[in-house]
Amino acid sequence: MSRLLIGLLTLGVFCPALVAQEAAALPNIPRQPMLAQVHRLIEAMDVVGNPFDAETIDRLTALKSLPDDQQVVAEVQQLLDPYCLAIVDVQPEGAPKVRPGSAKRELLEQGWRTFLVKVINTPRRTNRLLIESPNARPLPHAPADEIPSRWMQISSFDGQPMRPDLSGLPLEYRIVQVYSRDVGTKNAALEFTVSSGPGDDGELFREWRFDKDTDGWHAMNQCEIKAENGSLQFKSTGEDPFMGAEVEGRGGPLILRFWANCEESGIGQLFWWTKDLPQATGDRQTNFVIHKGKDHLYEIPFHVDGTLAGVRLDPLVRPGNVRIDWIYLYAATRSENWAKLDVDFDCVPATQVTFRVFDAEGKPGFGKFEIRDNKGRIYPAQSKRLAPDFFFQRHIYRGDQETIQLPPGEYSIVCSRGPETIPESKTLTVGEEPVQFHYRVKRWIDPAKLGWWSGDHHIHAAGCLHYENPTQGVQPNDMIRHIMGEDLKVGCCLTWGPCFDYQKRFFTGEVAEQSQYPYTLRYDVEVSGFGSHMSGHLNLLNLKQQIYPGGESKDHWPTLGLNTLRWAKRQGAVCGPAHSSIGLSRFIGRVPNTEDKDGPRGLPNFKIPAYDGIGANEFVVDVTHQVPGPDGQPVQAVDFISAMNTERVAEWNMWYHVLNCGIRVAVSGETDFPCMSGERVGIGRVYAHVDQELTFAKWVQSIAEGRSYVSDGNCHLMNYQATRIGTNQTLGVGQDGGELQVNSGDSIGLSVTAAARLPGSPEVPVELIVNGYPVQKQLLRADGGLQELSFEAKVQESQWVAIRVFPHAHTNPIYVVCDGKPIRGPIASIRWCLAGVDQCWKSKQPTYAEAEQQEAEAAYEHARTFYRRLLEEADAQ
Repeated sequence: MSRLLIGLLTLGVFCPALVAQEAAALPNIPRQPMLAQVHRLIEAMDVVGNPFDAETIDRLTALKSLPDDQQVVAEVQQLLDPYCLAIVDVQPEGAPKVRPGSAKRELLEQGWRTFLVKVINTPRRTNRLLIESPNARPLPHAPADEIPSRWMQISSFDGQPMRPDLSGLPLEYRIVQVYSRDVGTKNAALEFTVSSGPGDDGELFREWRFDKDTDGWHAMNQCEIKAENGSLQFKSTGEDPFMGAEVEGRGGPLILRFWANCEESGIGQLFWWTKDLPQATGDRQTNFVIHKGKDHLYEIPFHVDGTLAGVRLDPLVRPGNVRIDWIYLYAATRSENWAKLDVDFDCVPATQVTFRVFDAEGKPGFGKFEIRDNKGRIYPAQSKRLAPDFFFQRHIYRGDQETIQLPPGEYSIVCSRGPETIPESKTLTVGEEPVQFHYRVKRWIDPAKLGWWSGDHHIHAAGCLHYENPTQGVQPNDMIRHIMGEDLKVGCCLTWGPCFDYQKRFFTGEVAEQSQYPYTLRYDVEVSGFGSHMSGHLNLLNLKQQIYPGGESKDHWPTLGLNTLRWAKRQGAVCGPAHSSIGLSRFIGRVPNTEDKDGPRGLPNFKIPAYDGIGANEFVVDVTHQVPGPDGQPVQAVDFISAMNTERVAEWNMWYHVLNCGIRVAVSGETDFPCMSGERVGIGRVYAHVDQELTFAKWVQSIAEGRSYVSDGNCHLMNYQATRIGTNQTLGVGQDGGELQVNSGDSIGLSVTAAARLPGSPEVPVELIVNGYPVQKQLLRADGGLQELSFEAKVQESQWVAIRVFPHAHTNPIYVVCDGKPIRGPIASIRWCLAGVDQCWKSKQPTYAEAEQQEAEAAYEHARTFYRRLLEEADAQ
């Protein structure tokens, strides 16, 4: 090739002479497979939203009338080469030869451009053409000094109607899309290879194709799978669907790639197991973001210690469907068979969009925005986000007068501000000139106006979906934006194992300075990843000191949760277990003679859990203890049990049984963001009643006192109170210890201000719960309107009484004490708790340090004695 032709190509100039020269050098290509490939390409360009212009389509369509094969091939090149970013000349083995194509190399800030790649494949290889770039690596988890160079994103379109592998024709065209984060002249290193086949000791060592069957994949939980139309069709039938496949492969760094279209969004998971440890465990899993409603290439890096024996894929988190076109497993270590092409791109500026955001009262406010173009792509691109925009979320948060850069085009924007607002879909047209986007929050309810202040007592700024590079987690000013964007009044940001020594600097023992009233951010601690975490994670709120005595970090903490609670309660902390149902959903037996005692939906139930997780496990022991408080006087070791972010029946079942033993412990709501969920903060909430102005001290005290209800934000149970009928005695939930004194035979009235907004459900049942069982029910309209509901009941014995809307909301109980006698629910609840202590000891005893074994044994024996005494008292009656 002459230097002149090379220069013209580098400048992005199409050269017919070169095309003719290349066409003559190609072996004869039958017209039929060539035309079939062109037809797939036309369809695929339409799928990606960049169809060829009408003239090009007409000319490509007219090729079928040409009589000569070589004439067809020459005309295809004349029409398609001007779109090519690169020309790849496949070699019989080793790296391909690559040179620039003739397409104009112009990109758009924050936008996508579609190119073709011309593949000359005279060896007729039929493996995958891989295209990568070090400039396209994601920003999250990147070293800080590489952030400027990771300015682009590159994506090959390898889904239907295209085929993932090369066809074996001597000439074909592939589709590649390029995204630019920046403006100006930018250099990129594009890298190309043709993968080896499985078993060739190359980078690819397993591929799954679904032309005939599921190719070794099988349904494992809450799903159905089948091969149909060349794809794997995955149907989820529950909240935890997954499938698996056996695979033999070496360990080390690996990448699972698959092309899929998912009906629902969320956080997917990949698990794996090895020959030595043939089980999928929590320390052998990684997460990935699920993109809703669009064809997407998923690339999941993971590292295997040992010899890989199988993988498990969780591609959905709720009922829905997924189409998977293909799955490939690669070694992440690079071979030498890659060719590099340096390309200079001209990235032109996008248009500035200014948000004008107002709250319901018309004051400048904050909003949550999910921005998609007419091709379904999310903006800003998630892989190019750093805080305050989180890469694992589809949405962003913006306040009034804040901005974003968008390429010219049409956009759909879903606007909201937490579950108490009505989501609104708006459109935005972006041209060349700056534009404003207006959004005013529309509420369906505002519990704060009635004194009920929302909060999430368990969120994180590091670990799980957060990154440890380029920063160790995210900053307080990032977290407060997310709290404000979800209209969450209080967020407890808990420092835990990951990045502990970096994140601990944000603890002050006071509300964080980034708070903007009423939006309150406070840093505290979750005992997780250290200390007593194996016996159940602990949320420690309202600490005055965050480091247990004896060190400066997390490595010296007690392994017995009760010892941690003693220290925390001595300084006035409010404490409870995290993600309660973990360890309570697998069962090893049942309390004898209780088969007929399970309540509706299994609440309560008398199956004995395995106590093999990190939820409310040691809780069954700790709730029986009192420890010294700030003034030295005894206080309960545990203030609350967490709910609303794990399996609801197991959460509430533990709580019900403990209440039935006469132990007064509150329930509080949490998300464990971004671990149990990275969707948003405040998925699980607690609404605490605070008199007059909100302060963190008053809010957290209301949680301890049970002056609160838990909710997912879609249902509200405010102003719950009990009245002794015939007297003026009325008691609000959590007031004066939450105890209402009555005599046997008295009637009580119970009332609540309720509201729900649940699209698709015209009504929901509101249940009156007595000692864990529903005894009365009323229907609540789910249209968002406030309703005053009331119940009346005659009291014959002491009992706890609460109101719930399963699974959306639950009040704390009012304790109705009849004739001065203690509250005792079914005696089987006491037996359930006693059996739980024994099982928890079997499970957790090995996790306690040798130096704490004697204390642990004493703590468990104290709990056994407590429950045995209750049984003796019950037998004596």
